[in-house]
Amino acid sequence: MSSEPASEEYKIRISVESAYLDTESDPDDERFVFSYTVTIENLGNTAAQLLNRHWIIIDGNGREQEVKGEGVVGEQPLIEPGTGYQYTSGTMLETPVGIMQGSYQMQGSDGLLFDAEIKPFTLAIPRVLH
Repeated sequence: MSSEPASEEYKIRISVESAYLDTESDPDDERFVFSYTVTIENLGNTAAQLLNRHWIIIDGNGREQEVKGEGVVGEQPLIEPGTGYQYTSGTMLETPVGIMQGSYQMQGSDGLLFDAEIKPFTLAIPRVLH
């Protein structure tokens, strides 16, 4: 993963909250469904548009899935300085615990392309981890 430019022009903060979707899951069939809500904040001085996403999803057995694509939830939001963008999506695992991480390819209003890192976060059914 490439890192953010050192300049204060481009400063993107990403936070993620995940939740287990009990009603959509079927543990007996090794189907564990999770939602995750991502908040992207532009703390820099330049507007930035989210162009592409790159996710790495690793289940409790170490099985890795890679997901790449345009935008998020069908959008390529332009995030102005001092504002944010939030969306909710989901994923399915074959184990009750997993990890997701990745990056968003962003483009500053000046045309510069850069990656905003999404730090690893845990997907886990309640009471599995201490």
